[in-house]
Amino acid sequence: MTAAVRKRDLLRVTDLARAECDALFTLAAELKDALRAGKPRPILRGKTLAMIFEKPSLRTRISFETGMTQLGGHAIYLAPADIRLGERETVADIARTLARVVDLIVARTFLHGVLVELAERADVPVVNGLTDLHHPCQVLADLFTLRERRKPLDEMRVAFVGDGNNVVHSWLEAATLYRFTFALACPKGYEPDPAILAECRAKGATLEITHDVGDAVHNADVVYTDVWTSMGQEKEAAARRAQFAAYQVNERVMRHAARDALVMHCLPAHRGEEISESVLEGPQSVVFDQAENRLHVQKALMAWLAQESAR
Repeated sequence: MTAAVRKRDLLRVTDLARAECDALFTLAAELKDALRAGKPRPILRGKTLAMIFEKPSLRTRISFETGMTQLGGHAIYLAPADIRLGERETVADIARTLARVVDLIVARTFLHGVLVELAERADVPVVNGLTDLHHPCQVLADLFTLRERRKPLDEMRVAFVGDGNNVVHSWLEAATLYRFTFALACPKGYEPDPAILAECRAKGATLEITHDVGDAVHNADVVYTDVWTSMGQEKEAAARRAQFAAYQVNERVMRHAARDALVMHCLPAHRGEEISESVLEGPQSVVFDQAENRLHVQKALMAWLAQESAR
């Protein structure tokens, strides 16, 4: 394979301009409509996606793999034991080898720096399937879900209740593209990365960080939560359950939000911990719409990156 002269990566939300994000959502809607009409568009026929996974996955793997198939291409799943990223072989050597053979790479890694190095050394587009710092594909699918629900992205109040984690970092960055208010309620010591927070504020994002759930959720159009203990933090699980006990999204918390507020969760969910069963399964929940939309947005992303890199 001849390496592309120019390429684009998606390592974080701010790798996209707002106009590019809007175009991505338009394409995702077209691909979703085409699929539901039984007319899939094989626009990546003959292309191959390499999928490097250091962490287990349901939504990320199935959406990228299924999406590539629906676009007419082929996906190769590389499990942790298959290549032992940075152990059996250097990240740079893996990147350079893959770039000679495949057309796109998605990587789900622990350290964001590993993903950055992979993108720097690969001559084909690299997509962040999740790292410790960012989860852009999830938040892009979330924004698309809100767009489908006719939520005005520039006028919303989005309240996140829980840990200032990688999903929060991607929401902070999304608030630099769309001028919604993003409010995080978290326990002390679980705030977002200070550098990412400062960078997003410098770009004009309207951000609120509080330790009071009611303050964050007050009149919110969206109430979002995530697990209290992410992969790699299992040894902290007991301590985190104690520290986050007051940060469950439940019916009492939802009374602070706008009457038509939507409930979001990136899954997997620990029912009865970060979110109550009644709220997760309630009429305001769009959790499984989010999960489905990972497929449509990532199809659009792969098609767009392949086109951009072919110019």
